[in-house]
Amino acid sequence: MERISNDALADAFIEEKIGELRAQIGDRKVLLALSGGVDSSVVAALLIRAIDKNLVCVHVNHGLLRKGESEQVIEVFRNQMKANLIYVDASDRFLDLLKDVTDPEEKRKIIGGEFIKVFAEEAAKLEGIQFLGQGTIYPDILESEKGIKAHHNVGGLPEELQFELVEPVKFLYKDEVRVVGKRLGLPESMVDRQPFPGPGLGVRCPGAITRERLEAVRESDAILREEFEKNGLAGKVWQYFTVVPPFKSTGIKDGERSFEWLVIIRAVNTKDAMAATIERIPYEILEKITARITSEVKGVNRVLYDLTPKPSATIEYE
Repeated sequence: MERISNDALADAFIEEKIGELRAQIGDRKVLLALSGGVDSSVVAALLIRAIDKNLVCVHVNHGLLRKGESEQVIEVFRNQMKANLIYVDASDRFLDLLKDVTDPEEKRKIIGGEFIKVFAEEAAKLEGIQFLGQGTIYPDILESEKGIKAHHNVGGLPEELQFELVEPVKFLYKDEVRVVGKRLGLPESMVDRQPFPGPGLGVRCPGAITRERLEAVRESDAILREEFEKNGLAGKVWQYFTVVPPFKSTGIKDGERSFEWLVIIRAVNTKDAMAATIERIPYEILEKITARITSEVKGVNRVLYDLTPKPSATIEYE
């Protein structure tokens, strides 16, 4: 099957997929997990074109989102695209469940399982919901099949939930999804947005998640993204983010000993997420980012840069 790499192939895919969606769904309703990431946004645009107001988008704030993320989702989808959007703040619910959980696969399964419960609760409040839309893409399926890591959107639904899955981009790679998104008229800020995993910052806060360390990830990530945008790296680097591991190191702040978290910066380039190379960030930019993180992010005194490609590392830490 030819990879979608140009407008003509994207248009053909869109036309074919809209026909399939209309045939599958008819006049019934779809509940879509809308994170605001590239994959779920493209699925939303396809479904809006195929079934219009019969799509109900649910954006769940699980407390593991990047800074300003929920606000952006509401602005783009509810205010600009006029989509049916339900906002659910379940951050305390998720973080309470994840307390003291250290195994990365268990964390992913808890987050994925709770997502399903939240959607089931929202569906129970609505009439006519028979389908669950998901932004599953092909690398998700491949990694789950090979046992590399579990994905919350792979593996179907529990039997007690009477939802049929709608996964229109599940055989596409990330670069193909972006091409399709542009042809669907989605704004560049959405289509070219960095990939963001379903478990969110939960996989960038290794080990047992604490609210303090999670906030350090969120704030350092915001600084990294701001500096990359300022220095022309945002459109050049495929994915970049910060990680705060569950241990501290000795440092010096205000002339006194400090014992605080460290932040790891990761910046990689890839076409299909199956392999990745490291971006060579200029030292002066890394120094500026380091200075900002160590002075602006509470509880952090050290910054490292990850030089490991995929393989041997995965792109995410968990």
